[in-house]
Amino acid sequence: MTAPVSPTPALSAARSRLLLDTAGIAVSAIGFGFVFGLAARDAGYSPIEACAMSVIVFAGAAQFAAVGYVAAGLPWAPILVLTLFLNARHMLYSASLAPRLRGIPFLHRAAMAHVLTDEAFALAATHFHRLGRVDVPGYWIGAILGVFIPWNVATLAGVLLGGAIPDPSVFGLDIVFPAAMAGLAVGLMTGRREVVAAGAGAVFGVLLSLLAGPALGIVAGGLLGPLVGMAMPDTGGHVVPDSDLTGLPVDLDEAMSEVGDLPAEPVP
Repeated sequence: MTAPVSPTPALSAARSRLLLDTAGIAVSAIGFGFVFGLAARDAGYSPIEACAMSVIVFAGAAQFAAVGYVAAGLPWAPILVLTLFLNARHMLYSASLAPRLRGIPFLHRAAMAHVLTDEAFALAATHFHRLGRVDVPGYWIGAILGVFIPWNVATLAGVLLGGAIPDPSVFGLDIVFPAAMAGLAVGLMTGRREVVAAGAGAVFGVLLSLLAGPALGIVAGGLLGPLVGMAMPDTGGHVVPDSDLTGLPVDLDEAMSEVGDLPAEPVP
């Protein structure tokens, strides 16, 4: 019987770094999940309803929006349309990851899609970029340990303990998530194009959020930033050549040869 293959040193180091990044994201997920629990409680949600929404919907900003719309008495049809538009940016995340996950069974990819959030994508993209290839177990580490579990536990805590928190804004929880995401984004800026894309996306996102609302600003920033970055001449200096804006190599076989033919990880 063949003994199980232990992770290579490069893979072990990359996952150790991923766990550190995941811990930082988990702090932000706890903060925002707790605030969502407070918002759901104020909107009249029961603990079961609030927790069910976090498990089934699991969509961060869309959950906040939906709770506000429900509290305002908005009909269900407009709520569905508005939250769908707010989450349209996830199509960009999926489009970036899909070509590299073609060999994964459909049901497995569907489960991965359910936990695909801003934070999960940022953790996965950063981890894959460092490693030079896709690591499916690494995706689950970031998505489940960094976001899904902290968010849901914090939702329950917020809806149960909300009455003891008179003004949660005094804790400054609104800055935790942007700071964590900015830290991960810096690690992906390996060349001129990435820097320009990030800067342009931030400018477009902020301006359009102020003019037309955060839903349009987020989507427009995510679309226009990469377009501006791709329009810039490629001056070289990338860590992995022929990479897209996530830092993932276009040719997986070529990337594996560049990192020393690391063995592929089995799908759990």
